[in-house]
Amino acid sequence: MKVAKFGGTSLADANQIKKVVEIVKSDPERRCVVVSAPGKRNPNDDKITDMLYLWARSPNSEKLIFEKTIISRYQGIIDILGVNMDFRSHFEDAKKSFGEIAGKNKEDYIASRGEYWMAMIMANILDYDFVDAKKFIVFDNCGLFNLPRTEKLAAKMSLRQTAKKKGIVVPGFYGRMSDGTIKTFSRGGSDITGAIIAACVGASLYENFTDVSGIFMADPRIIKNPRRIEKLTYRELRELAYMGANVLHDESIFPVRRLKIPINIRNTNRPGDKGTMVVAKINEQERIPGSIIGIAGKKGFSVVKIEKNSMDYEIGFLRRVCQIMEDHHINIEHIPSGIDTLSVVAENSKFNAVSDAIIKELKKKCNPDAISVEAEMALVCIVGSAMANTPGVSAKIFGAVAGAGVNVKMINQGSSEISIIIGVNEKDYETTIYAIYDEFAD
Repeated sequence: MKVAKFGGTSLADANQIKKVVEIVKSDPERRCVVVSAPGKRNPNDDKITDMLYLWARSPNSEKLIFEKTIISRYQGIIDILGVNMDFRSHFEDAKKSFGEIAGKNKEDYIASRGEYWMAMIMANILDYDFVDAKKFIVFDNCGLFNLPRTEKLAAKMSLRQTAKKKGIVVPGFYGRMSDGTIKTFSRGGSDITGAIIAACVGASLYENFTDVSGIFMADPRIIKNPRRIEKLTYRELRELAYMGANVLHDESIFPVRRLKIPINIRNTNRPGDKGTMVVAKINEQERIPGSIIGIAGKKGFSVVKIEKNSMDYEIGFLRRVCQIMEDHHINIEHIPSGIDTLSVVAENSKFNAVSDAIIKELKKKCNPDAISVEAEMALVCIVGSAMANTPGVSAKIFGAVAGAGVNVKMINQGSSEISIIIGVNEKDYETTIYAIYDEFAD
């Protein structure tokens, strides 16, 4: 049995949905379907989820503008596909429920309706059972997803048996809190839902259909026609996803990894393409020693550089630095260090607003000899398990970057040795990607 998840671009309009139906019906093992809300039909279009958030946050006098657009999108799909469904009544029900909800999960509820309505439509077309995700996908009181509890509820519902007998369609992106209120995953969370369903039904394969034919060795927006990655491990995918390769949500790995369920990233518009397989382990014979799998990166970082003599002898120094960042709700991306130096890397989006306060506290509580901030930093991550224990890989990376005239500001190698992260000035970001790709892609 396979779980097939379809993203927003795969469900953007009636024509795309017809492709999805054909894909599902072409393989009798596709008994579990997970859907996102309709995405953009063109670059200037709006995603339904964005429209729902705008509707929720707008004053009542402006809500009608977004309401008309949302109803028109869904009703157009329903009419073209011949689905027996009065969408306006469903929207009115959602408006009523939204008005009755109190607390912080109010927006989560309305945002989840995009997937909810899409799943109802898809279940009608496929003649599969509609299964509301809130019946078994649960979060704990802290808002963290609870997989053991979810699996128990899925078993109690006989989810696997229902899927095998008739097939099921499940809306992605959300579950429920212990009090029954809707809780969403982070954006792109339908990928996580698909992985959860795969774990709950013991699927042989989790297929994630999107608008690209797999994961590429580098960002196609930078490198023209980059090499497609045929196969990579969960760990390698997580490294790439975390650093900006956004084909699959990085948290999608956790539900399937324990059961070693492979993930196949496919293209709805080119269903014949093999895509990329994500597996638990790859034999060494399948990899060229010293090769890399992929390159990913992000712009928009700042580096706080702290210098203090005999820092290594001062117990609690790192803890105090981290505590100051935590007190200001700043997530630390990396902490490269030396004997008397320490650097803290953080995203500009949150750091810039509180940077002065953080510097003031660092000076007060850590008493550094020197402290400075370097902005406009980009991070580039080079990933590949075949890098580990292979002499010369780092030399090739830094040789390529130096040959392109780029100055490396920071180096950080993960403890697993499957990734190397380098920091460069933002203006050198694309040049760095080009240089490393050209060195390893041949």
